[in-house]
Amino acid sequence: MGDTGGNDLPQAGTQKSSLLRLAWLSILTGAGTGFVAGCFRLALERGDTYRNHLIAWAHQWPIAGFFLVVACIAAATTLAVWLVRRSGQPASGSGIPHVEAVLSRDIPPAPLFLLPVKFVGGLLAISAGLALGREGPSVQMGANLGSVWGKSAPISDSDRLALVAAGAGAGLATAFNAPIAGAVFVLEELVRRFDTRIAVAALGASGAAISVARLLVGQQPDFSLPALPEPPFASGFLFAILGILAGFFGVAYNRAIVGFLAIADGATRFGPEVRATAIGIVVAVLAWFAPD
Repeated sequence: MGDTGGNDLPQAGTQKSSLLRLAWLSILTGAGTGFVAGCFRLALERGDTYRNHLIAWAHQWPIAGFFLVVACIAAATTLAVWLVRRSGQPASGSGIPHVEAVLSRDIPPAPLFLLPVKFVGGLLAISAGLALGREGPSVQMGANLGSVWGKSAPISDSDRLALVAAGAGAGLATAFNAPIAGAVFVLEELVRRFDTRIAVAALGASGAAISVARLLVGQQPDFSLPALPEPPFASGFLFAILGILAGFFGVAYNRAIVGFLAIADGATRFGPEVRATAIGIVVAVLAWFAPD
C-alpha cells in the first residue's frame, strides 16, 4: 500500500501540472482570438459603411453608378472565391464543419496560413453584402490559433484538441460579445459532452477573448431590446395564430432553400469564380435598389 500511494502522488502532480499548462495556453489562445476576431468585427463594420457610402454616392449617376456598384461587388465576391481556391486552405463555407472534423480526428488541423485567408476572404464576401455571419470565420480562426498554440507546446494530443475547441469557442464568444455562450458552444455543439479539461480550456479562452476584444469593440451588448408591455390575456389566441402561421412559413422557407440548393448543385459545370461573379451581380442589383 505504501508503494501504491507513493506512485499516485507523482501522477496527481503531473495531471495538475498539465492542467495548469492547458489553462495558460487556453488564455493565450483566447487573447489571440479576441484580438483577431475583434479586428475582424471592426473591419466588417468599416466594410459595411464603405459599401453603403459607395452605393449612396453612385446614385448620382443612375447608369454609370449602377454598373460601378455591380462591378465592385462582383469583383469582391470573385476575389474572395479565388483567394480561397488558390490558397489550398479549407477556408470555404462557415468553417465550423471543418473544426468539427478536426475535433473528431477525421482530418488534421490546418496550418496558420488559414487565418489570413479566412480573414481576408470573409471580409471581402461579407463586406460585399453577402448574407454571411461573422461567427463562422471567427470560430475557424480561433480554432486555428488554438491548433498553433497546441503544436508549439509539450502537451498531449487530447489537450491539443481541447485547445482547438477552446479557440473555436473564443471566436464565437467574440463574434457575439458573449463569453458564456462560447463555452457552452464548445461543450454542447463541438464536443457534445462535459469534460473537465475541455471546460477549463473553453472558459479560460472565452474569458480572455472577451477581455481583449472589448478593448477594441467596446462594452456595449450586440443585441438590446426595449422593455415590452405585458400583453392582455385575451390576446393569447393571436399568439397561437402567429405560431401556426410561422410554422407554415418556416416549412415553405426550408423547402425554398432546399430547392435553390438543388439549382446551385446543377450549376457546378461553371467554375466557382464564375458562380461567385454571378452571385455578386445579383447581390449588387439588390444593393442598388434596396440597400437596407
